[in-house]
Amino acid sequence: DSVSAVDRGWYTVRNEAGEVAAQVTGKFLHTTKATSEMPCVGDWVCVHYDAKDAASIHGVLPRKSFLRRKTVGKDTQLQMIAANIDVAFIVQSCQYDFNVPRMERYLVMVSEGQVEPVLVLSKTDLVDDDALAKYIAEIRAAGINARIIALSNVTGAGLEEIREPMISGKTYCLLGSSGVGKSTLINRLTGQDILRTGRVRASGEGRHTTVRRQLIVLEQGGMIIDTPGMREVGIIAAKEGMEDTFDDIEELADSCRFNNCSHGNEPGCAVLQAIQAGTLPSARYENYLKLKQEAKSHARPRRKRP
Repeated sequence: DSVSAVDRGWYTVRNEAGEVAAQVTGKFLHTTKATSEMPCVGDWVCVHYDAKDAASIHGVLPRKSFLRRKTVGKDTQLQMIAANIDVAFIVQSCQYDFNVPRMERYLVMVSEGQVEPVLVLSKTDLVDDDALAKYIAEIRAAGINARIIALSNVTGAGLEEIREPMISGKTYCLLGSSGVGKSTLINRLTGQDILRTGRVRASGEGRHTTVRRQLIVLEQGGMIIDTPGMREVGIIAAKEGMEDTFDDIEELADSCRFNNCSHGNEPGCAVLQAIQAGTLPSARYENYLKLKQEAKSHARPRRKRP
């Protein structure tokens, strides 16, 4: 059975007969060492049904993929967003939310969890073709090669590009800030007002409405997970995700004259040469350094208080 929703310690479990409310057992809580081991949306779980409308979760099966981030605040803890995801749609609004460094953060998180990324530029009806082309060019100039879909929930442009590849047995997830149109997109994909949406401000910015993670089964059999908007996308020890997202920089670093090159002022530094030649945007390199230091600092073991 799978977890289809998580809300303040309560879980909704989906089986062949429908959905049932569930809680984890005391034994499971006692043996769980970290919050990241608790059930999350998309998890396959071992369930005991106490009655027709109640159930208890006593085990979580191994995850084939996952989406997770550092919890908001100073504590270095993992927060599971969803599990067993095949494709993550990273949604940014053309009007107010477009931000390449934040997009790179999402790409690191998605790559680390072994999930395929697809970039969705939403609210294209609010910008002209030249502005949209500029956004796409900026993404490509940053070395990001993921598929890009231009979407308008108002006109329906791009909707079929998202719907068409969704197949039965696959699970998809929507990631992005509040108000970029994730819930509206799910309503368009299902043809129903399944998720509540807020009025759009005059600036084109939507209002935050999603407050919990939940899995929705589409008519064609695929499953899609909506997530609350994220103010922060914290990176934790995401070595593999960094290498995949910034593979161009990693490849340049391999060509440096010295193996321990810090890319500061060493002679024969391929990274600095690329920046000076204009083939590597300095902003992309600065974000790479920032995320690498963030991942490194979070990977250090914390000292226990005496």
